[in-house]
Amino acid sequence: MNLPPPRPTPPPKLNNGTPHHADSNPLLFDHDESQENILALEMEPNDEGAVPPFSWKKLWEFLGPGFLMSVAFLDPGNLEGDLQAGAIAGYSLLWLLMWATFMGLVIQLLSLRLGVATGRHLAEICREEYPYWAGILLWLMAELALIGADIQEVIGSAIAIKILSHGVLPLWAGVLITASDCFIFLFLENYGVRKLEAFFGVLISTMALSFTWMFFDTKPSGKELIIGLLIPKLSSKTVQKAVGVVGCVITPHNVFLYSALVQSRKIDPQNKGRVQEALNYYTIESSIAVLVSFIINLCVTAVFAKGFYGTSQASGIGLVNAGDYLKQRYGGGLFPILYIWGIGLLAAGQSSTMTGTYAGQFIMGGFLNLQLKKWLRSVITRSCAIVPTIVVAIIFNRSEDSLDVLNEWLNVLQGMQIPFAIIPLLTLVSDEKIMGGFKIGTTSKRIVWSIAAMVILINGYVLLHFFISQVDSLLFGIAIVLSASAYVAFLMYLISRAGGSLLSSSWFSQMRSDGFTYLGT
Repeated sequence: MNLPPPRPTPPPKLNNGTPHHADSNPLLFDHDESQENILALEMEPNDEGAVPPFSWKKLWEFLGPGFLMSVAFLDPGNLEGDLQAGAIAGYSLLWLLMWATFMGLVIQLLSLRLGVATGRHLAEICREEYPYWAGILLWLMAELALIGADIQEVIGSAIAIKILSHGVLPLWAGVLITASDCFIFLFLENYGVRKLEAFFGVLISTMALSFTWMFFDTKPSGKELIIGLLIPKLSSKTVQKAVGVVGCVITPHNVFLYSALVQSRKIDPQNKGRVQEALNYYTIESSIAVLVSFIINLCVTAVFAKGFYGTSQASGIGLVNAGDYLKQRYGGGLFPILYIWGIGLLAAGQSSTMTGTYAGQFIMGGFLNLQLKKWLRSVITRSCAIVPTIVVAIIFNRSEDSLDVLNEWLNVLQGMQIPFAIIPLLTLVSDEKIMGGFKIGTTSKRIVWSIAAMVILINGYVLLHFFISQVDSLLFGIAIVLSASAYVAFLMYLISRAGGSLLSSSWFSQMRSDGFTYLGT
C-alpha cells in the first residue's frame, strides 16, 4: 500500500478546527503508484458536521485495517507468552490477559484517531513536531523494536515449517522461506488494498480455526476458565508471567502502523461529520478484530493450562518444544494436535512478518522522508530483520535453551521501546493544534495516561528484574548504569514535551525537523 508524499507545510485548519487532510494517503513514496491502493468510499451528500446514520454496507467498506492491526496481538511472541502463562499459572492470569488486551485496544484507538483526524501517520508527525535529534532517536528506537519483533516472528514461522516438514527443513531454511513473504506482499499489494486485506483475513481465520480446534479437542475446564476471567488472582510465583502477559500485548511498531493503515480509505477532509463517521466505523471494526485476537489467545492459554499446569514440564515449555509436548500429552488422532499447532503457528508467523514489513516502510519513510521504489523499500525493510535472524537461526539451531534466552532478550528490547511510541502518541492526540476538534478530552486524557503509566511501570519492572539478574561484572554494570541514565533522560524529555514544558535551547532549536531533509538527501 504505497502512499503519496505529504505536503511540505503542515495542513491548514478548516473553519471548524479540523486539520485539512491531503487528497490522498500521505506516505512518502511513489505518488503515481499509490492512488489505486486508496479505497474510494461511496458517500451520500450530507450537511457538513452531521454524522451519517449507521450502515452495514459502509461498515463492510471500512473492514480491513483493524484486522491487519490485530495481527500484532497474535504474533509468535504473544503465543509463547500465552502458552507459558497457561503452563505455569494455569487459568489464573486470564483476567489479566483480558484487561491487557483492552489496554492495547485503547492505545490503538488513539493511533487510528491520529491518522484519521490529521491525514498523516505517527512517524510523519513526529518528524515534523519534534526536534531533529529527538526524531532520530525515536526512529532508532522504533527500528530496534521492529527488528526485535521481526526476529521473533520469523523464528516462529521457521519453527512451524520445521514441525510441518517432520524436521527435514532446519531452522535456517525456514527463515529463508519466510523471507520470501515480502514478495507475496508486493504481489498482493499490486492488486489493491482489499486483496491484501482478504489475504490477511484468510491467515487470521486459519489461526482461529487451528487454535479453537485445539481448544475443543483438549476440553479445558469451563468453570475454571470463567473463574480465571472474572476473579483477579496473582501470586509471587506468577508475577513474572503476569508482567510478560501485559508486555506482549502492546508492540511499538504496531502503534506506528495503525495510524497509517486507516488512511487507506478516502475520506472527505472538509466534512467533520465524515471524519467522525470514519472514527466510528474504525472503532467498531478494530474492537471486533481485537476481540477475535483475544479469543485466540484465550484458547492457547487454556489448552496449555489444561495440559501442563502443575506438571514437571511446565517450567521448561517454550515455542520451540511446545509442539512436541502437545504430541506427548494429547497423542495423534485423526488430526494430530502437533500439526494443528504447526499450521496455526505458521499463519501467525507469516501474517506478523508481513505486517512487520509493512510497518517498517511507514516508520522508515515517515521519520526519514526517503523517496524509494516499492520493491527496494521492501527489500531494505526485510533485510534489516532477515540477516540477523539467519545468523541467530544458525547459531541457536541446536539449543532450545539458547533460543529461550534469546527470546527473553528480544522481549526486553521491545519493552524498552514501548514508551517511545506511546508517549509521542498521547502527546500528539492531546494537542489541539494538531488534532483540531478531535483532540481527546480531559477525562480521556487522564484515562489513557494512566494506562500508559501502568504499561511503562510494568515494563520497567521487567527491565530492572532482568538486568539485575544478568549483571555479573563491574564493567557490564557500569555500561548498564550509563545506558539507563541516557534512557531515563530521553524519557523525561518526552514527558516534559507532553506536559508542555519544552526544553528550549539554541542547540535544540537549530536541529529541528528540517534536518531530516538533509538526511534524506
